[in-house]
Amino acid sequence: MNQTLKNATLIIGMLMVFMHLTAQTELTPAFPGAEGFGRYTTGGRGGAVLHVTSLADDGSTGTFRWAINQSGKRTIVFDVSGTIRLTSALPLKNGNVTIAGQTAPGDGICIADYPFTIEASNVIVRFVRFRLGNTNVANHEGDGLGGMDQENIMVDHCSVSWSIDECLSVYGMKNATVQWCIVSQSLQKAGHIKGDHGYGGNWGGSGASYHHNLMAHHSSRTPRLGPRKTTQTDERMDMRNNVIYNWGGNGCYGGEGMNVNIVNNYYKPGPATNLRSELIRCRIAAIGIRTTEYCTKNPDFLPMLHKWGTFFVNGNHMNGFSDVTADNWTKGIYAQISNENNDNLFTEEAKINMKRSTPIDHLYTTTHDAATAYERVLDHAGASLNRDWLDARMVADTRNTTATNTGSGNAPGIINTQNDISLPAGETSPWPTLASDTPPSDSDGDGMPDAWETNNGLDPQNPNDRNNKNADGYTMLEVYMNSLVSHIIESGNAGGTPAGTTLAPDNSPITAVTLNHTSYAGAVGATSPWLFNDGYTIANTSSKTYATGTAPGIKFSTGVPFTITLPAGIKVSAITMTGYDNYADGDSWVSELNGVTFSGSDYLFPRKDASGNATNVSHTIDLDTPATGSLSFTFGGKQVVASITLATSKATAIVNRPASITNPNARVNVRAIDGRIIRANIIRAEATQNLIPGIYIIDGQKVVVAK
Repeated sequence: MNQTLKNATLIIGMLMVFMHLTAQTELTPAFPGAEGFGRYTTGGRGGAVLHVTSLADDGSTGTFRWAINQSGKRTIVFDVSGTIRLTSALPLKNGNVTIAGQTAPGDGICIADYPFTIEASNVIVRFVRFRLGNTNVANHEGDGLGGMDQENIMVDHCSVSWSIDECLSVYGMKNATVQWCIVSQSLQKAGHIKGDHGYGGNWGGSGASYHHNLMAHHSSRTPRLGPRKTTQTDERMDMRNNVIYNWGGNGCYGGEGMNVNIVNNYYKPGPATNLRSELIRCRIAAIGIRTTEYCTKNPDFLPMLHKWGTFFVNGNHMNGFSDVTADNWTKGIYAQISNENNDNLFTEEAKINMKRSTPIDHLYTTTHDAATAYERVLDHAGASLNRDWLDARMVADTRNTTATNTGSGNAPGIINTQNDISLPAGETSPWPTLASDTPPSDSDGDGMPDAWETNNGLDPQNPNDRNNKNADGYTMLEVYMNSLVSHIIESGNAGGTPAGTTLAPDNSPITAVTLNHTSYAGAVGATSPWLFNDGYTIANTSSKTYATGTAPGIKFSTGVPFTITLPAGIKVSAITMTGYDNYADGDSWVSELNGVTFSGSDYLFPRKDASGNATNVSHTIDLDTPATGSLSFTFGGKQVVASITLATSKATAIVNRPASITNPNARVNVRAIDGRIIRANIIRAEATQNLIPGIYIIDGQKVVVAK
């Protein structure tokens, strides 16, 4: 192929990529079924694949601890099932990660003995069990699954139990969702330094969704509506379609200064609840404020002193109390509020002002009535791809209004230690046995089985095809991982209706701007910054001067951070780097782009051959968040000679769309670009399946189906 034809092919390829960026009518969710404020978390999309091959916790390659401690975009897949017994606390410090528990061959994965905490942003965790226990209470007093003060978090279909502090406290986040989880059996007399606990969790945040979860067998905090000091002035929380069973104490309470939807939840008092007063038994939520005494002791919360929150409370079912089901507010909310404990500020005016007539704005969440939610949650919540006997027992207790296990001196169903659990026949530990199968063959290590790749038109010997994207914006690795649990997602959401809004790209026209020697406006040998046409510059702080290789590429030293300065009002959504490694004694690669790091195998520029011939390659990388003002990049290895093409558009705001517009079950027509109907009355979710690459019109929107 001659150089002109090569360049033409490259331009067409880049245009197809850039057209794809404008074709979607909604930003790509974390996965089909990702809902609520954390819906658009990207996790490790487009990054490396790390395989967990061992249940050990020594930090060696192939362990969960090793994978967690890596940096850069990454998806963690499992080649083994079983319980990983941590030997010390494991904080997740490096974000941009997807933990795909559903990939484990066999019964799945459990994290035990020490706390796992989310201490980074842009994190997806799916189908993992976190069963802490108090074996090592002398060394920690941890949550079952905890995290705070981060952003873009999605926790989906996890099972959490046996906490010493709260069971599941993922709060104080910006744009976070906890969905379809089982949160059960927090430990009451487990050895916490402050005494008895047994708490379900603290929930809240600046855009926080908690939906379709089961909370069972906790003495209190089911949940605690808990504002963090970092988010207290912008607490927006949506709590819907949860099942709350057998609270032994305060149940749901708090909400100081928060703005909260409490919608279509199913409250079911259990044997422990029935020992309490009627007020506790029919509690939807006991609302409060930050009092003078509290803020004196905790001055960080002074900004919310004496500020009542606002609440939309509707459609909640209180089992055994038909009057509370019919009227959530009178006994379920108002009667629960103590004037004395709230500095005598629970006035008639406060009552009126706290009751919202409309819900707070939230992102798309499939919503069932409370009775349907009860069935869906019990059928599908938790690590339900292979539900273990402990989760099955929690579900059975909830269905049958029973409490199979109780700790010494406690109300029914409230335990002190995992050793209070009665074991099924054949089991020798409270932690259920999780059998492992042989993982499917994955020759190129890209996380997708060879057979699946072959059946889906991919190359089992090419690890890079994992990051090819379909028309919906998912990488092929994500398509595979999502397919493992699609039946659970679809069945769980069946019969629901969409509520909330979706976020759409602004669909501004994409313009390709290329920075190379052709568009360079300076002289060879010029010092930083290097000036290009239309106000673009490339700068470095290592005194690297401008130099060229084979036209029109620019020489970039490795290990040197470069910064592209963008003109005002311009944003960049993707970058394409086209070029070659300038040496024969080592490969080069993209090691960093706008703060996201990559491994040497992700975006590789292979070394010259023995005859000095270079291999010209092109890599297109989407930015998780469009860049404005500037963006950074760094190469690793030897030296790269490259042209850089930016997918640019005018910087405009994200558009909100009603959730019903993107109902995946809606019937649509698929038309060719000339208006001919290609497919009629097809479900939206299936509209682009097996279409040949090209441009189509679906429901009035242009969609590009790429290779």
